[in-house]
Amino acid sequence: MRSLTRLYQSLNPLNQNVSLVKIAGVVTKVTPSAIEVSGLSPFLKLGEYVRFDHDHMMSMGEVVRIERNTATIKMFDQTSSVGLGDKAWHEGAFELFPEKSWKGRVINALGHAIDNQGPLLAGEKRQLVDTVPPAAMDRARVTKPLRTGVRVVDLFTPLCAGQRIGIFAGSGVGKSTLLGMLARSRAFDTAVIGLVGERGREVREFLDDVLGDHLTHAVTVVATGDESPLMRRLAPRTATSIAEFFRDQGENVLLILDSVTRFAHAARDVALAAGEMAVARGYPPSVFSDLPKLLERAGPGVEGSGSITGIFSVLVDGDDHNDPIADSIRGTLDGHIVLDRAIADQGRFPAVNILRSISRLSQHVWTPEQQSLVLKLRGLIARYEDTQDLRLMGGYQAGSDSELDQAIALVPKIYHAMEQTPRSQSSVDSFRELAEILHDKG
Repeated sequence: MRSLTRLYQSLNPLNQNVSLVKIAGVVTKVTPSAIEVSGLSPFLKLGEYVRFDHDHMMSMGEVVRIERNTATIKMFDQTSSVGLGDKAWHEGAFELFPEKSWKGRVINALGHAIDNQGPLLAGEKRQLVDTVPPAAMDRARVTKPLRTGVRVVDLFTPLCAGQRIGIFAGSGVGKSTLLGMLARSRAFDTAVIGLVGERGREVREFLDDVLGDHLTHAVTVVATGDESPLMRRLAPRTATSIAEFFRDQGENVLLILDSVTRFAHAARDVALAAGEMAVARGYPPSVFSDLPKLLERAGPGVEGSGSITGIFSVLVDGDDHNDPIADSIRGTLDGHIVLDRAIADQGRFPAVNILRSISRLSQHVWTPEQQSLVLKLRGLIARYEDTQDLRLMGGYQAGSDSELDQAIALVPKIYHAMEQTPRSQSSVDSFRELAEILHDKG
């Protein structure tokens, strides 16, 4: 009886969404970047999917441009062997049927399991990969504090449930490691992790070494760097759609996308294939409208539902934190954590630049006393860093400035207190732990 129930759950969504009439067109042009189809233009909309049958095989593509007589299709499979004269079938909008049993599973951008643990069970509710966020006046307020267990985050850039924050870093500065530490937080019911454009080797390392036992409460969506731009563009939207499903179930969801920059790169490739013109460092205008559409879907749900706390990594090209993509993302989010290569070179991890990092909702987390303490600590750190060259040259004599003397005495201890690795015990009370470390080192 249980087997029949599972079979019904798997087939029922298909039965509800199979069209009685299928419309087909014909492939008229094949290029390395896209395929043109005739005969389907009157029936298509941008973003819908088209299926190709060729050599007893099936390929999928997305509609990226529609003209009177032809439509331009971008393929999901980079090695597709679609040829002239092949049939192209209209499939409609792409949709998922998430289910709670997806926790602990690893899937691709199309929602297919890739973890060798069998097919996924289909849920009863249809979930489109492209949805609009709740209306601004219908959304709940973001006020509930969260404890991530990462001491430097909980102290200097504290988070609230439903907040969206970015981690800005160059390559090799510990971005993925910090994301893994945040994903292990027990403050969330479910974690949805989108790995976009990662190396294939890094995917297994992230799942086995960084997440480890915490993988059981996470849904991981993977699109590696060797997959097509369309897959890398779809993966964050698939992950966000799954997060919205769990949010609507009343759960407190953590959504991690690593990285949004690679999503932007993939969106650029798709937009250029559709004939858009580049306007800023090679990026077409649609990229800068796609970013807020994706990022705004995270956040609090409507009153009475759950929330999506979004943590988005931003890979800054050449360590330039003011490139167009980083600047656009920073203006959309509720704060940013900056990882500094110079700090990583000193062996301090997480390599968070405290002075350049900010949480715009920290006032809901800190007490007045804690806020005063954090501001004082930031002041000491700023004084310590500003006088580094002077001190290295021996141009400062102890006792000349009492505030600088205090900074010289305390800041190295603060830096030591902020050090944490995935193997370290999660922080329980960051302010108390900092006080204990400063007292013990005093």
